Amino acid sequence: MASAPNHQSNPSSASNTLFPPTLQIDTRQRSASNADTVASRNSNVSNPFLTPAGTSTYSSILEDSDLALRPDPGTEADFEVADNPFAFSPGQLNKLLNPKSLSAFKALGGLQGILKGLQTDPRSGLSIDETSAPTRVSFDTAVKADGSSPEKPTGASAPSIPSGSGEAFADRIRVYKKNVLPPKKPTPFWKLAWNAYNDTVIIVLTVAAAISLALGLYETLGKDHPPGSPQPLDWVEGVAICVAIIIVTLVGSVNDWQKERAFVRLNARKEEREIKVIRSGKSFMLNVHDILVGDVLHLEPGDLVPVDGVCIDAHDLKCDESSATGESDALKKTPGDVVMRALEAGHSKSDLDPFIISGAKVLEGMGTFVATSVGVNSSFGKIMMSVRTDMEATPLQKKLERLAIAIAKLGTTAAGLLFFVLLFRFIGGLSNNTDTPTEKASTFTDILIVAITIIVVAVPEGLPLAVTLALAFATTRMLKENNLVRVLRACETMGNATTICSDKTGTLTTNKMTVVKGTFGKVSFSMPDSNSEKPSEPTITEWAASLSERTKQAIVQSIAINSTAFEGEEDGKATFIGSKTETALLSLARENLSMGVLSETRANEEVVQMYPFDSKKKCMGAVIKLKASAGGGYRLLVKGASEILLNYCSTKANTDNLEEERLRSEQRKELRAIIDAYASKSLRTIGLVYKDFPEWPPAHAEVEDGHADFASLLRDLVFLGLVGIQDPVRPGVPEAVAKAKHAGVVTRMVTGDNIITARAIATECGIFTEGGIVMEGPKFRKLSDEEFMATLPKLQVLARSSPEDKRILVTKLKALGETVAVTGDGTNDAPALKAADVGFSMGISGTEVAKEASAIVLMDDNFTSIITALKWGRAVNDAVQKFLQFQITVNITAVLLAFITAVYSPKMESVLKAVQLLWVNLIMDTFAALALATDPPTEKILDRPPQGKKAPLITTNMWKMIIGQAIFQLVVTLVLYFAGPEILGYDRNNSKQMVDLDTIIFNSFVWMQIFNEFNNRRLDNKFNIFEGIHRNYFFIGINCIMVGLQVAIIYIGSRAFQISPKGLDGTQWAISVVTALMCWPWAILVRFFPDPWFAAIAHVFGKPFLMVYNVLGKAWNATLGRMFKSLFRKIKPKKKADDSDDDVAVVEASNDVPTDVEKGKDSEMAQSPNVPAIIAPDEPEPPVLQAPRVEITDAPNPKATT
Repeated sequence: MASAPNHQSNPSSASNTLFPPTLQIDTRQRSASNADTVASRNSNVSNPFLTPAGTSTYSSILEDSDLALRPDPGTEADFEVADNPFAFSPGQLNKLLNPKSLSAFKALGGLQGILKGLQTDPRSGLSIDETSAPTRVSFDTAVKADGSSPEKPTGASAPSIPSGSGEAFADRIRVYKKNVLPPKKPTPFWKLAWNAYNDTVIIVLTVAAAISLALGLYETLGKDHPPGSPQPLDWVEGVAICVAIIIVTLVGSVNDWQKERAFVRLNARKEEREIKVIRSGKSFMLNVHDILVGDVLHLEPGDLVPVDGVCIDAHDLKCDESSATGESDALKKTPGDVVMRALEAGHSKSDLDPFIISGAKVLEGMGTFVATSVGVNSSFGKIMMSVRTDMEATPLQKKLERLAIAIAKLGTTAAGLLFFVLLFRFIGGLSNNTDTPTEKASTFTDILIVAITIIVVAVPEGLPLAVTLALAFATTRMLKENNLVRVLRACETMGNATTICSDKTGTLTTNKMTVVKGTFGKVSFSMPDSNSEKPSEPTITEWAASLSERTKQAIVQSIAINSTAFEGEEDGKATFIGSKTETALLSLARENLSMGVLSETRANEEVVQMYPFDSKKKCMGAVIKLKASAGGGYRLLVKGASEILLNYCSTKANTDNLEEERLRSEQRKELRAIIDAYASKSLRTIGLVYKDFPEWPPAHAEVEDGHADFASLLRDLVFLGLVGIQDPVRPGVPEAVAKAKHAGVVTRMVTGDNIITARAIATECGIFTEGGIVMEGPKFRKLSDEEFMATLPKLQVLARSSPEDKRILVTKLKALGETVAVTGDGTNDAPALKAADVGFSMGISGTEVAKEASAIVLMDDNFTSIITALKWGRAVNDAVQKFLQFQITVNITAVLLAFITAVYSPKMESVLKAVQLLWVNLIMDTFAALALATDPPTEKILDRPPQGKKAPLITTNMWKMIIGQAIFQLVVTLVLYFAGPEILGYDRNNSKQMVDLDTIIFNSFVWMQIFNEFNNRRLDNKFNIFEGIHRNYFFIGINCIMVGLQVAIIYIGSRAFQISPKGLDGTQWAISVVTALMCWPWAILVRFFPDPWFAAIAHVFGKPFLMVYNVLGKAWNATLGRMFKSLFRKIKPKKKADDSDDDVAVVEASNDVPTDVEKGKDSEMAQSPNVPAIIAPDEPEPPVLQAPRVEITDAPNPKATT
């Protein structure tokens, strides 16, 4: 028989798992059912709740067996495995799919042949003790399988089985591999370095440095020098610039390398999830990449199928395979044995589909299947291998890239203007210039180098780096605080959320449920500590002892059979695993109703049909065949929301003998009063109802394919009883809701519970307050647009809501301008999660579909973790704004300083030399990004309202600090430059003293940047710039590095940086440091300056600036813009045609106070008017370098114009 080579994939990396993360799915092993009665059914007319079913589109012509299993060109290796103890090779099993092939299915012996060939059991799965293959099975033996399990050969005839290494499932892994993909090759460091270097400005600067170096070497080595004269060192500047370029390139590439590694680690955790697998007859939660070929897996609504396989058992199982095959219909699945019998009988196979394809979503029903292909051999694995892509930039990153281009335009324009001014001066002075040609060339090169260096300083390539670092830092820390960020942009958006729509169960409450009250017939019971209003009420134990055996059996059936929970272990203790409501009921049955082992209880009943929980009908059901001793017939068991099930009942059960009695109106009222009483105590009420039928399906039911429609059965049922389940509010939730309110974020509860329970829990959590509205879903969805507008601002609780109600709520809130965060755990929550600005799925109780639709996963299902996400989201936005404030200050100061001093200098030299400017650029683009992007949030970050969606990146306060610090730095530096000799008593003709002065100016300028970094730790008008600094070790460490490097430069960097060879003395150091330190008291004065005054001044002086900016922008487009079109090509995604005319930025001015939604960083900022602000548009791609159109507006709500 054909075998396959051992293509080892790498199973070690968690980052290579095939699917988004998920946690435990509440499923269980079910007893076998009659295969003829489990075919999927659907009727669009009779049951509007079920998803329309379709059928797979594959050929109805059965191929010859040999042809069906023939290798496709290029896949021959998959059909050859050395020493294969199993009947089939990976290649043969792959022929089942891509496309789906019933011919291959039949050729492999159908389900029984596949099971025998893979040496697995449909009920007990693989053995947990397996190491080597249990035996050898040939192809012919497997395909002729009669349904019996493979037997180990004995005696001399037994084939030799390799002993293996003793590793679990060694042969199985060797032949079929694990469910992992080979790790994606990381970008080589040399390529990252080349990308960092491959920048137009850096390349031009390299050319200029090479020219300067060549001229310097010629001056040093190519000319004769008088005896005894010092060796010229003209080449040092060229070497220093080259070294600076190398450092800048290496730092950029190291940052990119670290960023890649950080996100690989993040993705590794993001893709972790657990799957429910049967091994040795027991259900286990298994890591997704530990699934093997031959494993038997459970399927339930909301599951994402992790591997390819064949259906073993199915109850109304329908899958959405659109992500894998493109087929948008819900495809019903038929058990493999049913399909095989139909094929053998010559049945048309157009409606037969036993194939479970990886990447599909389970929409309805439940079942089991056997895995046939995993990892790179699975359908989804092959797709994933072919479409691996790099991580996309977030909206904030793109916005900052466009802002960086706008700033670069201004800086490049200034550099171009400086170059031409100096060039004209140089050309005008050539007639009187007595320098040698080499010296003249050197002078021209120096002019070019200064101009290019100004461009390097002006281009704020650190902006995208800052947001990347902030996001990487925030997402890593958020993971430690139970927030798994799946979509990076959600981290930014969450900081400005204005409303949170939260589920109740498990999010606001503990999801640790206990049955504390109940009513069955005329008897009610309560827990001893549940503060029962009737002291005479019996306890649960007393109540259980009073029940007849028939009644007790009916209750156990309702709880145990009609359930998806299962028995398992947690922390080494036996427990029930699954929905907390169901585990609470199972605990009641186990502890008080003499229920034995759950699997045995279920195995003792013959399950005819299962109806999974439906979030619209608020109930679930099961049908069992009653034993002859119990009178025979069939029993429909229904469990769900008590007040809804009560409406379906016309009779009630007498708990003494289980006889049916008419449910009179007064009894119905009493039951409703009990339900309301339980709900007012914050208890979840669950009703148990049933109905016995002499035959199945019942005569009145709507039937298709022998299966009764659930909706048609929900009438004239028998009310058995109801229980009240206590789910306490999580500790810390009321405080977290109060924090959200303090931060300007409204919390709304959206729950499926009844309105009384919902109001009670909301009041306890602090969500429902005086003047708020509590509404039920059916009424909510019928509101008109005008009623929505009036209701939504006051709506605090939405009870008895469906997932569609939640989606409507989210979209309506967004239409009102709100930034909406929403939580969801069910498959039907996916539309609301997608519609929200930030979707939170539940890590513990959430389905895989919900997790796939969400942006952030709450690993602990806890509402307080949403507040953590809120804080970190604000921290990310703050980090970017802090860096922006620092960066623009340095940009303005360095460019103006270099321009003014170079134009003034007789030698046409800037006071800050090229290498000095490159050092300043390194400080502000890399070190500052690292320092300011790593400030963790404090509780005070919630002391302000959220920013609106139209809020500018640069606020009034930021502009005030930028302009104020730029004025201070320019004044100090220019005073030292122009009046320094007189102030310090230096002789202008003494070259040594003038070099000392240049060194003091350079040193002072760098120290001003270091001290100003502390000023930029605050974005408001408060004075404490050291708040929380002890918690940010990055900030402290990076500043220590900068100080150490600056001191080293002053003492040992004289040649490279063209400063004093002996460094500075104590007095000169004091002048440098103390002068720079004055930026702290100056910052206090700036913060004292009223924001409205600054806004008025900025409005007046901003208009001329806008006019100049507009003119320069047009000039840029016509000239230099084309030269630097590829400036950001390494970070710019491919442009769409319709974005070609987008503006890079809009500078606008307004005297009007922003609305509440658009308020700024704190209460002071919120009350301040908007001033000239650079707002980057939200288009997904950065445009090419073009002139922006500038609009000056006095409109009350300024908006970016394009």
